[in-house]
Amino acid sequence: MSQRIIFHIDVNSAYLSWEAVHRLQHGEPLDLRTVPSVVGGDPVTRHGIVLTKSIPAKKFDIKTGESIFSASAKCPDLIIVRPNYSLYMQCSKAFGDILREYSPLIEQYSIDEYFVDFSNMSLLYKDPVETAYMIKDRIKNELGFTVNIGISTNKILAKMASELKKPDKVHTIFPDEISSKMWVLPIEELFMVGRATAKKLRSRAINTIGDLAHYDPKIIKLFLKSHGMLVWNYANGIEGSPVRENRRPMIKGIGNSTTIAFDVEDKGTAHLVLMSLTETVATRLRQAGYCARLVSVSLRTNEFYNCSHQRKIFSAIDCTDAIHEVACELFDELWKGEPVRHLGVRVSELCQNDFHQLTLFEKDYVKQRTMDKVVDSIRERYGNGSVFRSSFLNSGVRFSSGGTLDDEEYPMMSSQL
Repeated sequence: MSQRIIFHIDVNSAYLSWEAVHRLQHGEPLDLRTVPSVVGGDPVTRHGIVLTKSIPAKKFDIKTGESIFSASAKCPDLIIVRPNYSLYMQCSKAFGDILREYSPLIEQYSIDEYFVDFSNMSLLYKDPVETAYMIKDRIKNELGFTVNIGISTNKILAKMASELKKPDKVHTIFPDEISSKMWVLPIEELFMVGRATAKKLRSRAINTIGDLAHYDPKIIKLFLKSHGMLVWNYANGIEGSPVRENRRPMIKGIGNSTTIAFDVEDKGTAHLVLMSLTETVATRLRQAGYCARLVSVSLRTNEFYNCSHQRKIFSAIDCTDAIHEVACELFDELWKGEPVRHLGVRVSELCQNDFHQLTLFEKDYVKQRTMDKVVDSIRERYGNGSVFRSSFLNSGVRFSSGGTLDDEEYPMMSSQL
């Protein structure tokens, strides 16, 4: 049996690259990739967060996920571009269409990432690395943007390889290269190691991926639980999920909102309304087979003042409690004490949920996610009201609010699929 060969193809600064190419094709002389620029938020009010940034913007220490206001303070001449998701979906589809010419097994992991199973393709393409360069250059020449391609024997190593030096590169991390290319990297570079996890690891003198790989897994499990075993396996290059051809449409986001029958004047009630909205959003997210990297909350006061707040999540989530926790934090930061008549919760920046066991920072949501699946199955069989949280009893808040489900779907696959 021949060795598995997996490609991970990732667009460099995807949203910004796609904006730049689109504008150049329509006669704009300035290439956004050559100047300090970001995509995200509102360029007029300067609210929202940075979704992606140009390489020149990195020189000002502008980071993905920070507020537009903060980024503007670091670079007064920063160019801010409002997101254009319809354009990004078109670019993502064109990108995927090229990849499908090289393998029958293509899995879209997020809007700007694909896994390609290149195993058993040696009769058509002799050298995987040479073919990767061919794909990379073809995307650049035909579509105008650059990608990084990582090559290995499984998804985690291919993904780690694609994260090495950028942009417009091809890298390999095969099993015999793990020690020289991956173990030397800081622990924060390992996929699924967020800030809180990295802090815990460094407090135990685990400073590099190699340190983690050689650490006793029993001890890792003691202080990081199941997430510790996940990252220990990743540090050792252990990951065996298949590349799954996903034929379902790619969803831009899933949201729910409600106009409340009474003025909400306290956090407790507002948090309960957010839970009722999150229940629906999280259920639909799991049914679609996605996790989210961005959570947004919107509110309208009784005087019709509208505002919203959003947060990037380091580890994608689909757990009801995890999404609700972020939604409540966003509400608390947004709310100024005015009576509230309308609330909304939305998740976006979606990715596939079958590549890894997902957690939020160091918290262990494994048991909660298992319970979510059980509750989903009960509701699917016996109806939405067959089981609900006791906190809704005698609260005046319905256990399932809203109905404005603003999931926006764009077909990612060709019509014959």
